[in-house]
Amino acid sequence: MSRTAALALGVVAVFAASVLLGSYTVTVPDFFRILAAHFTGGPKIPGASFIVMENKLPRAVIGTMIGAAFGLSGGLFQTMLRNPLASPDVIGISYGASAAAVTAIVVFGASGAAVSGAALGGALAIAALIYAISRGGSLGSQGRSSGGGEAAGNRLILAGVGIAAALHAFVSFVMTRADIRTAADALIWLNGSLNSASWDRSGVLALTLLVLVPAVAVLAGPLRILELGDDTATGLGVRVGAIRLAVVVSAVALAAVATAAVGPVAFVAFLAGPIGRRFVRKASLPASALTGALIVLTADYFAANIAPLLLDGTVLPVGVVTGALGAPFLLWLLVTSNRKDA
Repeated sequence: MSRTAALALGVVAVFAASVLLGSYTVTVPDFFRILAAHFTGGPKIPGASFIVMENKLPRAVIGTMIGAAFGLSGGLFQTMLRNPLASPDVIGISYGASAAAVTAIVVFGASGAAVSGAALGGALAIAALIYAISRGGSLGSQGRSSGGGEAAGNRLILAGVGIAAALHAFVSFVMTRADIRTAADALIWLNGSLNSASWDRSGVLALTLLVLVPAVAVLAGPLRILELGDDTATGLGVRVGAIRLAVVVSAVALAAVATAAVGPVAFVAFLAGPIGRRFVRKASLPASALTGALIVLTADYFAANIAPLLLDGTVLPVGVVTGALGAPFLLWLLVTSNRKDA
């Protein structure tokens, strides 16, 4: 069995555990009876049908899709820029979504789809700003040297880190001006949570992924050639500037849509690529997507079912768990990188 197939089996196993186990357990035969009754209009199982079809199943479906979207987004950025720090979390795209969403909640009293729309717009706007600031070298159409891509990638990361710091300060300021209830609503969104998962949101995510995943598959080949350097890629007929722009647009769209759906689930995009690469022993976008889905599903299962047992019934947002995983991994990555450079 290939390592990528093992990751896929792991996603299936944790998905099944999320739906069947937890505070309310459902047997496998009952699960299929519930599914059959839902689609055929047959007799439902009192209580269990509602819990599975309106809570557990959409939560697991959305967790899988946003994990895959974040994982793909991080994998695209890290592969294109050849830098493990290049992810939507680090370069400010998630902060753009957060700033727009918090403004919508606190200033305009928005909720539901309006907050998601604001987050999507904020992420896209900040991504465009970061790209405009960092444009030059081989990120745009001007670069042709083999080292230009790395230099331009460093500019993009530095621009993103600077903008993220400013946006973090803006979010903190807005939060201090909000009343307690509004601030609590904004804080829940900022931590990233699957508690509001619904079939409507899963439908929007599914349609978006049906468009973006094939686009990423088309870009995967040229992206591998870009890893050889700009001169080599140009010699092989790759339009370096156009491919890089398409990769950035696809990666930003994936991160923005996932963030708009559930909030900025911390560090999933950052973690998925390096962990997937170490597991399959090569850079792999499918491995990044599967690892992202596995991280979100596992973290959400822990947050919803295990954390309440340890914290006197407190249910944590999934972003709290992924954030706790991401911080030490970032420090470890920095330490190991310094050792290699030395």
